Amino acid sequence: MYNVQELRRVLKSRGACLLAHNYQRPEVQDAADFVGDSLELSLKALESDARIVVFAGVDFMAEQAAILNPDKTVIHPEPLSVCPMAAMLTVDIVREYKEKYPGSPFVVYVNSSASVKALADYVVTSANAVKLVSQLDAEPVLFGPDRHLAEYVAEKTCKEVVPVPDFGHCPVHAVILRGDLVEAKKKYPDAKVLAHPECSSEVRKLADFVGSTSQMIKAAVELGSNEYVIATEIGMLHRLGKLGLRAYPASSYAVCVNMKMITLDSVVESLSSGKGVVKVDPKIAAKAKEAIVRSFELLGVEGPWSKS
Repeated sequence: MYNVQELRRVLKSRGACLLAHNYQRPEVQDAADFVGDSLELSLKALESDARIVVFAGVDFMAEQAAILNPDKTVIHPEPLSVCPMAAMLTVDIVREYKEKYPGSPFVVYVNSSASVKALADYVVTSANAVKLVSQLDAEPVLFGPDRHLAEYVAEKTCKEVVPVPDFGHCPVHAVILRGDLVEAKKKYPDAKVLAHPECSSEVRKLADFVGSTSQMIKAAVELGSNEYVIATEIGMLHRLGKLGLRAYPASSYAVCVNMKMITLDSVVESLSSGKGVVKVDPKIAAKAKEAIVRSFELLGVEGPWSKS
């Protein structure tokens, strides 16, 4: 069993960096070079001098890091750490909706496979989805795979947004119910509520702030409260706790077991064995990157790849 200090020594000896998502186990977060949300971590990989990047997150995150960092070795320590929501949107479903809505832009959430991203017009995060869709001069807009985020984008942009597919959702956020927040507000009357847009509209309506995991962290500082109820995966409690804030889960059931599969030992094992290297078909990777770059350009943001 490795501890944080031992893993840090292994990473240094291999010239590797460890990127950990906000939902990872506390000890994995503590061992990481950087902790953040999915796209944020991929961009950090671009900025890193390390030639080996170990991505502690679910499959699509490591895949995206490999797409944006073709000159680096990207390792995903646990092949069973997959995203159920990403798996809900297949290439066949995308083609079906594109045929049904010819000419409509297809905006895909970053929580999707490389094959799906390759068919997208734009790739967004929960942080920038509203801003990007608001700039599209077209309706309806096809949006997948999360129907709750699609609904949130429609609310904020007043555009017709078609969820692709209509059943797409994050199982972790789906278990957070309105009743959970009602009870949490009673239990912690002084706490502000931070919710992820993957939550249902009933949950979002009770929140003081709705945003991505990184936006939640920023909001927790700016809102000025010492207590927060968190309507997202419980890994966020550790992040906020390290800021000296008291954070409580909206639901103790909001656990992504796929994220929690990655351990300090599995990171060391993947580095030692060379297993878990992420490979993406070059043609698919090129098309997926085009969609990502196109999205940054529409948002007026310069991507780190333009400096590399």
